[in-house]
Amino acid sequence: MNPDQPTVKEITRRHFFEQAFGTVAGVSLGSMALATLLGEDAYAQTTAATARPFLTHQPKAKRIVYLQMAGGAPHVDLFDYKPQLEKFDGVDAPESLYKGERFAFIKGVPKLGGSPFTFKQYGQSGAWFSEVLPHLSKHADDLTFLKGMNTTQFNHGPAQIYMMTGHQISGRPAFGAWLSYGIGSANKDLPAYVVLLSGAVNPDGGSACWGSGFLPTIHQGVPFQKQGDPINFVTNPRGMKADTRRDSIDLINTLNEAKLKAAVDPEIMTRIGQYELAYKMQSSVPDLTDISKEPAKVLERYGATPGQSSFANNALLARRLIERDVRFVHLIHRNWDMHGTSVQVDVINKCQEACLQTDRATAALITDLKERGLFDETLIIWASEFGRTPMKQGISGTGAANKYFGRDHHPKGYTVWMAGGGLKPGVTYGATDEWGYWAVEGKTTPLDVFATALHQLGINHEKFTYKFSGRPFKLTDVEGRVIREIIA
Repeated sequence: MNPDQPTVKEITRRHFFEQAFGTVAGVSLGSMALATLLGEDAYAQTTAATARPFLTHQPKAKRIVYLQMAGGAPHVDLFDYKPQLEKFDGVDAPESLYKGERFAFIKGVPKLGGSPFTFKQYGQSGAWFSEVLPHLSKHADDLTFLKGMNTTQFNHGPAQIYMMTGHQISGRPAFGAWLSYGIGSANKDLPAYVVLLSGAVNPDGGSACWGSGFLPTIHQGVPFQKQGDPINFVTNPRGMKADTRRDSIDLINTLNEAKLKAAVDPEIMTRIGQYELAYKMQSSVPDLTDISKEPAKVLERYGATPGQSSFANNALLARRLIERDVRFVHLIHRNWDMHGTSVQVDVINKCQEACLQTDRATAALITDLKERGLFDETLIIWASEFGRTPMKQGISGTGAANKYFGRDHHPKGYTVWMAGGGLKPGVTYGATDEWGYWAVEGKTTPLDVFATALHQLGINHEKFTYKFSGRPFKLTDVEGRVIREIIA
């Protein structure tokens, strides 16, 4: 129990629900559980507009799709064209790029590494794109670039957790969990926060990237499995009828309700809510995840194949979730690490591989949302935990000289882009230096991205708090600013 809550004797039924799910819970799992206990009329009243002081203005976006490119996408090989870097490829880097700097693997005096890919400008905005992004480049005038991004972390796990929670150490709520707590989902048959994983491995930060932290656990992200049932046991076992499942859940909930009255423990309410949601998802999820029902031309557009585990399938599923009013859809693709310690993970091969897996589907998602009238009210965020060095990684982890072209982790200047959700399209804000190393103009951080996204959802990030351990916490902590230069 939260130490800031009153004692059992002091607590009232109304106060308990407010503490367990927040007076700002909106349509969340907690609201669903409350509907079960109090009835649908009470559910409607609970989800009506209440006193939420952080909702200070009219929202321009209703939901978020967060495309997390885990592993460190190389900005200088994708969006941040640097002719100077190309000109001095293979030359010793200037001291300003390595002296006194901390790297994950680079040692000694590194060589500059020009991109092996050609760049062109696209659209009326003249945005630069690498040749490995042939599909996304067609949306140059839909994207809003942040090219002065920087972060405090340079190792994968802490950096991935930081970019989703605003803190490098596990234990803080993820961005999607905050939204579940604050404004919930408009679909009471699905979670407010869904996580879709792809890539050879899961993110280094693990479930901390979508956890609920100190918020009630009803708000944590629900990860769909890569293969088989999207959620464990969503299908009834052989011989189990739907009526039998309903009866068993009713019995379990009766026991839990009795325990709830005795213990007044918010986690029991969470358990009730999860049982109810699980039952509803037995009907909603199989239909939702069956992308074979999509027209052949849509599958072709995404490069999706029913039954496979891929970013393309997840991107199409993201659109289906958005259509069903899920608040936060979080795609994580862990395949962007390219240290050059073998031919498979050098910049040339790995970057092309990762782009082949994500470029087409990302562009298709934008096109699909626009055609369905959902783009303007959906905020898309494409972000990696950091960029990669404009210098070649010349020393491997074993101390031997690399044979292949690698890049090390780089937090000092990289690119994030956003789209839709009331932002200025075709705009580039911020810049790195001539080498693509330091953010020198329009510096921004993951906390600024959070603040801006919340603003587009009608939320004042400075007023959006949750009290824990004696103080109010925010997603943006004590930093973060709304990047008003990119807001339409």
